[in-house]
Amino acid sequence: MTNQQIDGIADKNFNTPEGRKVFKKAVFSCWLGTAMEYADFALYGLAAATIFSEVFFPEQTPVIALLLSFVTYGIGFIARPIGALFFGHLGDKHGRKNVMMATIALMGISTTLIGFIPSYAVIGVWAPICLVALRFMQGFGAGAELSGGTVMLGEYAPSKRRGLVSSVIALGSNSGTLLASFVWLLMVQMDEASFKEWGWRVPFMGSILIALFAVYIRFHVKETPVFEKQKNEMMKLRLNNEKHMKKDERSFWQRSRAFWTMVGLRIGENGPSYLAQGFIVGYVTKILLLDKSVATTAVMIASLVGFLVIPLAGYLSDKFGRCITYRMFCLLLMIYAFPAFMLLDSKNEIIVILTIIVGMSLASLGIFGVQAAWGVELFGVKNRYTKMAFAKELGSILSGGTAPM
Repeated sequence: MTNQQIDGIADKNFNTPEGRKVFKKAVFSCWLGTAMEYADFALYGLAAATIFSEVFFPEQTPVIALLLSFVTYGIGFIARPIGALFFGHLGDKHGRKNVMMATIALMGISTTLIGFIPSYAVIGVWAPICLVALRFMQGFGAGAELSGGTVMLGEYAPSKRRGLVSSVIALGSNSGTLLASFVWLLMVQMDEASFKEWGWRVPFMGSILIALFAVYIRFHVKETPVFEKQKNEMMKLRLNNEKHMKKDERSFWQRSRAFWTMVGLRIGENGPSYLAQGFIVGYVTKILLLDKSVATTAVMIASLVGFLVIPLAGYLSDKFGRCITYRMFCLLLMIYAFPAFMLLDSKNEIIVILTIIVGMSLASLGIFGVQAAWGVELFGVKNRYTKMAFAKELGSILSGGTAPM
């Protein structure tokens, strides 16, 4: 199907009362799933920066222990492209809905189990081994969660509002980051001994509640009309024994341009985002020796500001185009990167907090607000889930997985 045909199906569905009702359910479902994914990953990043080095690597020097904690953090990014290919293929073959139920369940279970891992002092080397295994499971499920939500929303959204509607995915990431930051901020107010013993585990254990609710919501969401139309067309082709035997004479770059464009879009957003949430949190806490609450507070406030920046970015992309809006936010990020570390090294708590807030809200969050709609429009329906998911996660492993290190 052409983009014009896809837009026609989405617009026609949205213009019916039943279509708008299903659309609202899909929006909430995709927002909730993305919120959970980013809450889980933000929690892991915060824990890796502040407590995992003491719980799982106590025999190492502080610097080595911190680096090892972030090595486990990167394991999730290795798992993500594998999960993207596996679940993306299933999503293109059997539909978006069932796959998205499976991914969020897997994420919820693995995140919850992290909270139950005994410390190194109790089971020795098995503690970090269990941490790595569960982190891999978490990344495996997350590999197709964000893209699944993006694809579903993009296929449901009316064409003239796709940028604004698709920014809900970025709002979900923002909501998850905010939730994780708020809960973690409460936990770090505990005394050091209690926090190390059991306090850090509470947010991980609680993620199962969000997962169960999300699975329930997704069970009641219908498959996208665009996918159903594509599925029916493919069934007709098989019944009529029609085969697509024509050789694709385009060059490699022409065939793969959309894929590599999506990889680049993801790198431009994901690297700075995880740099702020992972490395900078650890840098402020372990290197600058500021209180744990400083960086956590900054991330939380930036997430609040993002509720304005993200939909604004989506709206601007509908009005002025995806490309020019994306480039504008990238330019802001490049300009801001130079003075950012000098401001952090001032060790003034207010300046540090403001530096992190500006970096996250005016750059990476704005970029994310544009990315979703642009990504959906790059690919055709047939292999959209697989290609988009793998491209996103390849971009993640090239940027976000290595950013903290």
